[in-house]
Amino acid sequence: MASINGFNLHERLTADTLSLGCSRLCELRLMNDSTWPWVILVPMRAGIREIYQLDEADQQRLLWESSELSRGMMALFAGDKMNVAALGNMVPQLHLHHIVRFEGDPAWPAPVWGKQAPVAYDDAGLARVREQLATVVAKLQS
Repeated sequence: MASINGFNLHERLTADTLSLGCSRLCELRLMNDSTWPWVILVPMRAGIREIYQLDEADQQRLLWESSELSRGMMALFAGDKMNVAALGNMVPQLHLHHIVRFEGDPAWPAPVWGKQAPVAYDDAGLARVREQLATVVAKLQS
């Protein structure tokens, strides 16, 4: 992906995720693991590792986008819990995971990381989840 004001998506995120487009602040990325509905927000700001490094307007926008994404995903997928995390241990670039969790899912109640190998989307599954998320993505773009 080309640089936008010095911003480049980290290569690990590029490798592990699929583009859903961009909001006013973030790249919207779908984790290529069909086990869980899992979307990542990546603020398009160069050199940012932590939320507090964003200016106040971007912090507020990120919180709004995260909340709207969470609300939309929970409504779409009827999960039992929304996990939101900004770990950055493997990928230092600021990014927020949004994972819909279900009681009885393969990792429940533990975190999803390292529990099983990712199950990549097939073409039909990818088309279905993109269609499901289209309204939520459109709202984030407004």
